[in-house]
Amino acid sequence: MILNIFLGMVGWQQAALVLVLVLLLFGGRKIPELMKGLGGGLKEFKKAVKDEDDDKDDNDSPAKKE
Repeated sequence: MILNIFLGMVGWQQAALVLVLVLLLFGGRKIPELMKGLGGGLKEFKKAVKDEDDDKDDNDSPAKKE
């Protein structure tokens, strides 16, 4: 309950503070590399989920034909 109260009160000041901390920790040159890696990871995850759904549909199709 207390966690929900604190998470609901995040404003632009807190977001700006997090942004400044990230810049200080990683530097301006490292952030694009991190974002590229994150984007690639999300792309692979979506591809894996889609492939799994396609495999599931393929497995269901022969059973329905019989």
